[in-house]
Amino acid sequence: MAYHQPAIIAGRRVLVALLVIAPMSILLALFTGSVAVPWREPWQVLAPGGGGLYHSLVYELRLPRAVCAFAVGGMLAVAGALMQVLLRNPLADPYILGVSGGAAVGALLAMTAGAAGAAAGGGAFTGALISILLVFVLARRRGNWTAMGLLLTGVVVAAGWGAVISFLLAVSPAASLHGMLFWLMGDLSNSNRPGWAAAALIVGLGAALPVARHLNVLSRGEHHAAAVGVSTMPLQLYIYLLASGLTAAAVTLAGCIGFVGLITPHLLRLVMGNDQRVLLPASALLGGILLVLADTLARTVMAPQQLPVGVLMAFIGVPVFLYLLNHKRA
Repeated sequence: MAYHQPAIIAGRRVLVALLVIAPMSILLALFTGSVAVPWREPWQVLAPGGGGLYHSLVYELRLPRAVCAFAVGGMLAVAGALMQVLLRNPLADPYILGVSGGAAVGALLAMTAGAAGAAAGGGAFTGALISILLVFVLARRRGNWTAMGLLLTGVVVAAGWGAVISFLLAVSPAASLHGMLFWLMGDLSNSNRPGWAAAALIVGLGAALPVARHLNVLSRGEHHAAAVGVSTMPLQLYIYLLASGLTAAAVTLAGCIGFVGLITPHLLRLVMGNDQRVLLPASALLGGILLVLADTLARTVMAPQQLPVGVLMAFIGVPVFLYLLNHKRA
């Protein structure tokens, strides 16, 4: 698929700008919080081997959280862009096929059993994989695979998981409800695996970029893709598994955080078009930036109390999406 040269140039400029803004957003997260880190001598705070309260605060608490937030936001944004191509639906987001519901049920079951931390994350990842397999089997039960059939199956499975979540919240002990609700609303306070999060984002983006040209063709419809020689069935299966895997990893690390995967691709398409070769890495960068900034606000707006980052992301995402909707109509 050919793209106009101005759109390609604009996309590259946006990508360069995001590459500059991304480390700045992480630096802002490191120096901002209920305990302000002085900006006057940043090298003394960031220098390896340093000591003191500020050095421990940055390297032991804020840096792992900021890296994890960036990776989770990037994974959700890339998954959202892939889902929108797969389903050819502008309202598609990473959670539309029920992956987050399965992860939530797995995490809540682990919390009900008294597990926390890595055990709850393991339960979430297991639940997400079960949901991915369930939607895949049900959508392919008659041997066919259509975007509409996949979408309807995912919506029904998500509704079923929602009923199970409501049941678990109703019967869970009061002592566990606070942690459960925070997880369901998105929470990065237990982000102690930044290396795994960054690796998942890099692997996921690296797996998506080689098929970016085919995604450009598929975005114009299955018949058009088949007419130019793209094998649509294996490509759709690959996109589904990749997007679902990224979503499962993100939900396992940070719970359910909405709007990142929905609004990020739309924002970028306004300024750089729909070339997936540039849109996917730009989505990873912008999604990471948005979630880092939202998490920084969640830590500071009511300090020392911390809000679930999903709540702040919803406050940001709702007006932004309404603006995008009105802009598109205009």
